[in-house]
Amino acid sequence: MTVPPAAIAWFVSPHGFGHAARAGAVMEAIFDLDASVRFEVFTTIPAWFFQETLNSDFGYHVLETDIGFVQKTPFEADVKETFQALDRFLPFPEDRLQALARQVRDLTCRLVVCDISALGIRVAQTAQLPSVLVENFTWDWIYRNYDDPSPILGTCASYLNQCYQSVDHHIQTEPICHRQPAALTVGPASRKIRNPRAVTRRQLEVEAEQILVLITTGGVPKDRPPMDALKQFQSIQFVVPGLTETVREDNVLCLKNTSSFYHPDLVAAADAVIGKAGYSTIAEVFHSGVPFGYVSRPEFPESRVLAGFIETEMTGIPIDRRTFHSGAWETELGRLLRMPRRWPGASNGAVQIAEYILNLIHQSKEI
Repeated sequence: MTVPPAAIAWFVSPHGFGHAARAGAVMEAIFDLDASVRFEVFTTIPAWFFQETLNSDFGYHVLETDIGFVQKTPFEADVKETFQALDRFLPFPEDRLQALARQVRDLTCRLVVCDISALGIRVAQTAQLPSVLVENFTWDWIYRNYDDPSPILGTCASYLNQCYQSVDHHIQTEPICHRQPAALTVGPASRKIRNPRAVTRRQLEVEAEQILVLITTGGVPKDRPPMDALKQFQSIQFVVPGLTETVREDNVLCLKNTSSFYHPDLVAAADAVIGKAGYSTIAEVFHSGVPFGYVSRPEFPESRVLAGFIETEMTGIPIDRRTFHSGAWETELGRLLRMPRRWPGASNGAVQIAEYILNLIHQSKEI
């Protein structure tokens, strides 16, 4: 009897692009190690995001896998809308779990990986499949430590904690917000750089010796940056991904989300990065060694941990949100560009996670 190719169901949180970037990094690493593995991705993150990351075919299933926080902007959450969404989403209805369990079984999945969707854990249990949680924070920890001590968040945190605690295999990736006993702990997991720095700069039409600064909020759509403020730095080329259109004005190049430029390549090509301190940007900057002018979100509990990691393990300086939005960065930018690159000593956590998951898949073949 022929054994069908191994398939993995991947339940990805749609809160920003950070979870999708980490999931894509691990899937990419798995494919590099074993090209026979197939991925079935469950999320509302656009399919193009995974298409630009993965060299393999994958199944894509539009599914609300998580709430996290409803975002007004890359930096602001809508707490009221979040409460309403959580009230609708939790607890998971049994008929929904049964339908999704049948679906992953029909797709011949042998394993369910969750980043950081608790729904996937419950689906795996219903389908009697092993589950894997990949996280540097979980929503129960976020809700319990959020600025707004709402009883709604407390109730949701208790329910989600039960889900997370029941997972079969728990993997934590640095920077870790709440350390717990885990089957595996790894460094930052990042998508690979594809093109050398010189190639990316040539494609951007940036000269080899010109200073290039990347302004990013991790791919989350945003308004155009303060163009007039940036145009004052004529000796510097700014690249701003994550917009709705591609346009070049003087020394500022804005790129739409679906441009041909790969975000890890843009990070590696830059002399400095300025942007939101989110997981995927931190991981990509960490592995590129580029100085990072980071903007925190103090109301979010993970911000203190992420900032601490940048300060101790990377080269970077904080930039407050108001200064970031105004573009009045003359002092900060000068400091940033004088900082050296700091190459990481750690390997890419995505490869270690891939090896662990492949071992689980191989074990499942033997059963």
